[in-house]
Amino acid sequence: MKVETIFDLIEWSRKLHGSLAKCLSHCASLHQNERASLLLEYLASHEAEIEKIVAGFEQQADPRAARTYVYDYMPHNPITTHLDCDDHYAKMDATSIETEVVDFHEQIISLYRTLIEKAEIPEVTELVQSLLDMEEHETKRLVRQIGRMDDM
Repeated sequence: MKVETIFDLIEWSRKLHGSLAKCLSHCASLHQNERASLLLEYLASHEAEIEKIVAGFEQQADPRAARTYVYDYMPHNPITTHLDCDDHYAKMDATSIETEVVDFHEQIISLYRTLIEKAEIPEVTELVQSLLDMEEHETKRLVRQIGRMDDM
């Protein structure tokens, strides 16, 4: 998807989380290791939840900020995480899955921070800051929950 405006960025982020949720869910049913399968199921539900949260930003975004062009500020390939669902996660151990999914979130966080630094109008800064805050909060929650799974 080509990201030209803040609205495109929000839609792109929502689709990334949704695609990841579907892939993780698909791979959960294929994984041979029970712990990894449970982790994949949890991660899939968490990503689906984030997809819904991001969809809320699409509905609530200030139209002036949402129509602001960002293509000059976006890297051409902003996320390097494995995005094709080809049973990739079904072949990984739980630690590798956790590392890759957390890295996915860290890349989105880094992108939002870059956009905040380059934002020229306060409405854009505020909107992207809200996205950043949500992404950071959800990533922390994800890491805490995974840590609890490891304690079991």
